[in-house]
Amino acid sequence: MATAVETLDKLERRITIAVPVADVQAEVEKRLKVRARTAKAPGFRQGKVPMKMVAQQYGYQIENEVLNDKVGRAFNEATSENNLRVAGYPKIEPKTDESAAEGTIAFNATFEVYPEVKIGDLSKAEVEKITADVSEAEIDKTIEILRKQRVHYHVKGEQSAHGDGGSDLTAKSGDRVTIDFVGTIDGVEFQGGKAEDYAFVLGEGRMLAEFEAGATGLKVGETKTFPLSFPADYHGADVAGKTAEFKITLKQIEWAHMPEVDAEFAKSLGIPDGDLGKMREDIKANLQREVLNRVKSRTKDSVMDALIKNSELDVPKTLVDQEVDRLMDQTRQDMAQRGMKVSDMPFPRELFSEQAERRVRLGLILADVVKANELQAKPEQVKAQVEEFAQSYEDPQQVLKYYFSDRSRLAEVEALVLEENVVNYVLGKAKVTDKPVAFDELMGNNAQG
Repeated sequence: MATAVETLDKLERRITIAVPVADVQAEVEKRLKVRARTAKAPGFRQGKVPMKMVAQQYGYQIENEVLNDKVGRAFNEATSENNLRVAGYPKIEPKTDESAAEGTIAFNATFEVYPEVKIGDLSKAEVEKITADVSEAEIDKTIEILRKQRVHYHVKGEQSAHGDGGSDLTAKSGDRVTIDFVGTIDGVEFQGGKAEDYAFVLGEGRMLAEFEAGATGLKVGETKTFPLSFPADYHGADVAGKTAEFKITLKQIEWAHMPEVDAEFAKSLGIPDGDLGKMREDIKANLQREVLNRVKSRTKDSVMDALIKNSELDVPKTLVDQEVDRLMDQTRQDMAQRGMKVSDMPFPRELFSEQAERRVRLGLILADVVKANELQAKPEQVKAQVEEFAQSYEDPQQVLKYYFSDRSRLAEVEALVLEENVVNYVLGKAKVTDKPVAFDELMGNNAQG
């Protein structure tokens, strides 16, 4: 059925598949007879349509199905006989020359095979193991962020349960102001340059600095006109790099009141008895959990970089192409979920090529390391990982049920455990250097919010 294997490139192979015409015809006739039992045609009862008409209606489709089945079976047999591990899908095309034996239909099957992976001496690999601590200062910062998240506003100058905001009735940083504004360029209003009852908080950076400066220091009812230069890279192309004149009228000033760190505040964070000590312990535990996850992630990245650097292999183009397709589909879905129209948006494949190649390369390396060192995820490891996930939820049993009731969800956990097994294995072999990282740097300066 198949000829010898031809080597076209490092990983590319080709075999010729010859399918006997008589076998194809026999199978086509067999399937046509089966189809005839349920075939319908005007003027005939179901199952009574003449075979000639059945062949005219279904013959081409059934012949293609038979050829696909027989070629696919022959391809699988040939690759199995030759101990070939096929990467991706083969490209099967009819053979156009005259070399096919009489009474056969010949096809060329071109495909790639999985590469040999050579892992270097891991004792020479250099890996950074990230470390980070959670101090009382980090807990204090987090409490401040939590207070800011619960801020509420009172009209400045009016008495409220929390006071009147003081005697200074001008707008300043931290106040929420409500304004009317209109902007013009060369005396002409432009799109997006006018609004009424527009509210924003001074000092948050939502508006351009010149705009915030224009509102700062005004009292309710006051008006101010000032120039504003839009940056050259401003998102509004029509005004980017131009200077506008804005006129603003201040209509309301509200001052910010943040809750006190007391029992009520602790209760709002889920501490039933309002104990501030328990609140701090709870915050610390959450921060430590997040720090641990980020430390593991950064250390894992270092390990993966070391594995790539210390490995030699050729990467199948077919697998890279498939990964590019997957990344493109994922990106489209993510953008569509954010409400963006992606149907007419171009997605150049080269934007995803480097990431796809790295993922495929790393996947092949990991598979080799796991197989060679028996690092597969054990059931008890998977169970422990799920239980760890469950600790951060109010109802851990629901989390356990969520994972163990769905094989695909459990497979995601198994993949995480497998990666951790590889990381621990490499850390046990490589030259490991502890690298302390500041809390704010590890959390990206905004992770606490």
